[in-house]
Amino acid sequence: MRKRNLLPWAGLLVAVIAAVSYPLFFVNFPATRDFPWINWGLCAVALVLAGWGVARAYRRPETYRGRIAGPILAVLSLALVAFFLFGTILLTRDLPASAGAPRVGSQAPDFTLPDSTGRSVRLAELRAPRAAGAPGAPGTWVLLIFYRGYW
Repeated sequence: MRKRNLLPWAGLLVAVIAAVSYPLFFVNFPATRDFPWINWGLCAVALVLAGWGVARAYRRPETYRGRIAGPILAVLSLALVAFFLFGTILLTRDLPASAGAPRVGSQAPDFTLPDSTGRSVRLAELRAPRAAGAPGAPGTWVLLIFYRGYW
């Protein structure tokens, strides 16, 4: 009596969990929304399980079943993982252009943000002329670095 080969089924199940858990759960947290590392890890696990199951069915056909269902389930797992990776890598890159963003070389609008110690710093204060040698004195620069909202 040959044993059931559950590894391709487990691979498909993990692939479904990886694809479904991102929009339903992991998108709510910035650490996993901006870079879906948990879901990509689950995708890798799904492919390993599916591949291992197919290899086991063909290497030991006298022990394990699944020479027909294994490749079908592995292809389904691969297609689901490919669809998820396509969605998270390529489709999310098409962010809309910001019409209100300042252009390169133009003066940035005034704003207030906390510094590394939590003290509020206003851009106009950094640009204001001061006595020579004081922080923000004439001749000093204000460098603004903007990061994209998606990594």
